[in-house]
Amino acid sequence: MRALQVRELLPDHEGAAIADVPVPAPGTGEVRVRVRAAAVNFPDLLMTRGAYQLKLDLPFIAGLEFSGEADAVGEEVTAWVPGDAVVGGNRFGAMAEYCVVPASALRPKPARLGWDEAAAYPVAYLTAYVALVRGARIAPDEWLLVHGAAGGVGLATVDLGKALGARVIAAASSPEKRDAIQRLLAPEAVIAADPGFRDAVKTMTGGMGADVIFDPVGGDVFDESTRCIAFGGRLLVVGFASGRIPEVSVNMPLIKGFSVVGVRAGEYGRRFPERGAENLAMIDALAAEGRIRPHVHASLDLADWREAFAMLERREVVGKVVLRP
Repeated sequence: MRALQVRELLPDHEGAAIADVPVPAPGTGEVRVRVRAAAVNFPDLLMTRGAYQLKLDLPFIAGLEFSGEADAVGEEVTAWVPGDAVVGGNRFGAMAEYCVVPASALRPKPARLGWDEAAAYPVAYLTAYVALVRGARIAPDEWLLVHGAAGGVGLATVDLGKALGARVIAAASSPEKRDAIQRLLAPEAVIAADPGFRDAVKTMTGGMGADVIFDPVGGDVFDESTRCIAFGGRLLVVGFASGRIPEVSVNMPLIKGFSVVGVRAGEYGRRFPERGAENLAMIDALAAEGRIRPHVHASLDLADWREAFAMLERREVVGKVVLRP
């Protein structure tokens, strides 16, 4: 089968290439899936050069999340039969014609979603759900400011925020991205992510500031966000795409009464398995009901993986890019 295999950890993904490898066999409690689409995520890029916190033994097959059909089941698997349409995630292996995962890592594919959309939603919407519901306990009509709103997780957060009844302000870096967000989701407002955004946020919220701020950017964006958060607000730390991990003087949350909340969706599910299962069930239900809809920026053949990776590196993607093995 074709697979995107990482043999060496090198800059510019030079240690990765399409390889012809044996089709894996499922073991006890495992399912082999015929992959129809695999989403491209930033951790996939980082893992090809050893820059991600998870370090895998070499060689490994890239890819965190996928959609497809159950192809073969191992012993003791009763929940799935060949032909079932599924979505799933693993820490590796999705960017191949077939992958083997624990049966517990699979869920039914929402019927409303095509293969590409189904591959694009699990990680992004799970992160958004853990952030907004578990971390921020967001309420209807609260103001939600989403930074990096055109990215896979950012766009999912705008979409989910609207579904939860929040008043969403989406911040993005370019006019093209802002136009796309407005066209796709029509949030309450779409603003430039330029320095000075706090003034726009304060104006829209009647001087009160945003109740919840979703920040995957860090750096200067985080610093300025502390200047436009409401009293009692929740500032969600999701990542540091800017490259700078910011610091906050504790007198700021003291005086303004806001909380800084770290978001690690996967770790949340590992520490609280029952709540983790509830989180997945909720995003699956929202997708099945059509209340959330992932956006696929581009669908490429697996052979074009370099272009897919480059799209993310150039920061031109609105939503997600998927590869079709």
